[in-house]
Amino acid sequence: MAHSTEIAPGLAVAAQLDKGDFATLAGAGIRTIINNRPDSEGVPITAAAARAEAERHGIGYAYLPVTSATISAADVAAFDRLLQDSPKPIVAHCRTGTRTYLLWAAAQAVNHRAEPQALVAAAAAKGYDIKALPALVERLKSGA
Repeated sequence: MAHSTEIAPGLAVAAQLDKGDFATLAGAGIRTIINNRPDSEGVPITAAAARAEAERHGIGYAYLPVTSATISAADVAAFDRLLQDSPKPIVAHCRTGTRTYLLWAAAQAVNHRAEPQALVAAAAAKGYDIKALPALVERLKSGA
């Protein structure tokens, strides 16, 4: 299974999942999977197939595809709602986990007033480079 990293209580980010990961996640007690990787990136398992596999293992599934360059305020709000409304623990994933971490950090900065530089430092300590966060937060706040 792709390595996952807990970034907040009840939330871990992971790299791309494959079909065999769903049984492992179910066995670990994961209750929700959020997929942030667009199918257009040549994924090993499509969102539709992943949803079916998650449901087969009793795991909730949400598909919110984003790209780092185009994360919008609507994406951030939708991700934040998913985190609030979905059963925990949650594993959210993309190709490497970085984009998902960036999306979560944007939600923390924009919706929960977390300090972007502190989020960047915390991510770096866990092996994730989200240095784009301060610029993303400014873009989102300006409505661009």
